[in-house]
Parts: sequence; structure tokens; C-alpha cells
Amino acid sequence: MNTERLMAIALEMADLTEIPGDSAIHHPGDGIERVLLGIDLKQAELKIAKDLGYDCAIAHHPSAGTSILRYHEVLLRHVDQMVAAGVPEAVARETMAETIESRRVLASMQNYDHAPSVAKLIDLPYLNIHTPLDEVGRRRLAEVAEAFDPQRTVADLIGALREAFGEFRSAKTQIEVRVGKKTNRLGRVVMSHGAGTNGGTPVAKAYFEHGIDTVLYIHCRPEDSKRLREEYGDEKNLIVTGHIASDAIGINPYVERLRAEGLDVTTFSGILPA
Repeated sequence: MNTERLMAIALEMADLTEIPGDSAIHHPGDGIERVLLGIDLKQAELKIAKDLGYDCAIAHHPSAGTSILRYHEVLLRHVDQMVAAGVPEAVARETMAETIESRRVLASMQNYDHAPSVAKLIDLPYLNIHTPLDEVGRRRLAEVAEAFDPQRTVADLIGALREAFGEFRSAKTQIEVRVGKKTNRLGRVVMSHGAGTNGGTPVAKAYFEHGIDTVLYIHCRPEDSKRLREEYGDEKNLIVTGHIASDAIGINPYVERLRAEGLDVTTFSGILPA
């Protein structure tokens, strides 16, 4: 096994043909048998992995190299998702324009070489896989959420998600209703995920203004929830499923695949059991 194949498996699972901007092989390697895989894995964890005899370290979140510098590119996936849900393309692009440019500029301020240089110094193969695994998770969550009877309630959907995914039952966080009420009718539902990060107020607003009644995010800042509540009251619904549990829903199938390929995979840093 090598790092290229590790990335290729994730791309295959997500039906992607190219490595997204927020994912990268930071230090390539081969002869990989033991893998340490976590949601957050930086320079300290690289040293731990090396000391414990692992052949490779895989992070989920982008925190190194080109996955920082090109991170803003994957935010365009919000445009694709909005258009698929009926938001006009011009509106979707305008909705994301400021966020994409802001993230591009902020990324250029970071020391993108820090963690990769540590991996090279200790010669430990290192990569991070973000969007491909989030896309796996988005599809799994959307399969439950978007196929749910629109006449059912928000509470019904939350119960179905908890029943479908052990990660939610394992989590120390709860699925929350940040806008609307649990007794509200679901109506049209969109799972907004797998596009770098949540879309905050602008993306949820674009969905709400174009026929979507319930938006699911995996996380959302309090100020965004507050703005949406002030504007929509209880007329629309925003469900927040929980960051770490939702990430694990996309990561666990990948872990199972690697183990099926014969690798010894140790999970840590937020990868909750399924």
C-alpha cells in the first residue's frame, strides 16, 4: 500500500476523479501496513505516530500544505449543491463569493509548510483526506434526510438519524434544532455538507428563499443561527447534526475499506464508533 492508493480509495468511494483542494498527500510513501487515522492530526501526532511504529498518518481536516492554500476551491461545491436544490446559479455564486475570497486570503497568511516539514524530517508518510470523506458522509446522511416523508416532523427526522447512525448515539453532543421547532413539518429537506465547511447564514438563507424548508448542517456558529431565527422565526428549520459525529459517519466506511484491504488501522481524535 502507498499514499497514492490511500487517496485513490477515498476518491473512488466519493465518485471523485481529482484530489479536491482541501485534501493532499503531504509526504508520500509506500510499504504501508499500519495507519494512524484521526480527524485532527498535526505535528505532535506525527511524532507520536512515528514513535509508536506506524507507517503512515492520515488526517481528516486540512491543516497543512496545499490543503490550506487550495481550501477555498472546495467552497464552490456549495454552488453545485444549491443549484441542484433549485437555487439559481447566479444567486448561488453571489452567495459564496465573499466567503471564498476571504478564505483564500486568510489561507495565504498561514504557515502551510509547518506540519509537512515535520513529516519529511521524521520521514513519515502523511496525507489528509477531507472532501472525499465528507462527501461519503453527506450521501449517507442525505439518503435518510432527503428521502424522508415531507409531512413528518423535525423530531421524526432526528429520531431516524439517531436510529440509522451509531455515531450519533455514541456522541457526547446532541442533534439540535437551531431554527424552527421539533414539531414543525419538514417540507423539502437539504443536507448541506461536503463543501469545505457549513455555509452559515448566506447559504441557509439562499435555500430558504428558494423553496427549501429544512436545512441540515453538521455545525453552525451561534451568530448565524441567531440571524436566521430573527429573519425566519419558526417558519423554517435548521438542524445541526454535530461536527465530530457527522465527520465520523463519512470516515468510518473508509476505515472499513482500508481494513478490508489488509491494513492495520488505529482510529483516534474524534472517530466515533459506528
